[in-house]
Amino acid sequence: MRRIIAVLLENEAGALSRVVGLFAQRNYNIETLTVAPTEDPTLSRLTLTTEGDDGKIEQITKHLNRLIEVVRVFDLTEGDHLEREIMMIKVRADGATRAEVKRTTDIFRGQIVDVNQNTYTIQLVGPSGKLAAFIDALDRNQVVEVVRSGVSGIGRGDRILSL
Repeated sequence: MRRIIAVLLENEAGALSRVVGLFAQRNYNIETLTVAPTEDPTLSRLTLTTEGDDGKIEQITKHLNRLIEVVRVFDLTEGDHLEREIMMIKVRADGATRAEVKRTTDIFRGQIVDVNQNTYTIQLVGPSGKLAAFIDALDRNQVVEVVRSGVSGIGRGDRILSL
């Protein structure tokens, strides 16, 4: 089962390295990873996605909580949450395919952010599933390059990750 884990950690050199090292040592896979400073400049928020059953996620959470730099760990998938990811995808768009690519982009509420004679670069924001569905809607031969940011997530309502 896919899980989204948010971690508040001290914004200092080596903190991210220790978190990633913890996953590597235990042979856990990180599917996506985003990290940035929070409203408090001494803290960073790390959001990662991984696969695992309840037991594996519990072990990950326990190991993360043991790290000195980790302030708080929060499993977003345990309750209502919002998740977003940004993707930029470059696709072949020449001749008759231009209109179809434009139509597909509009259906998925994407934006064409760069155009040249042979390609469109499209920006799409949404849950990971939406981005995957967009790629599946295209002809595989059209896709030239894909760049994805990784998942960012936040709890809905009163679910807050803070000190």
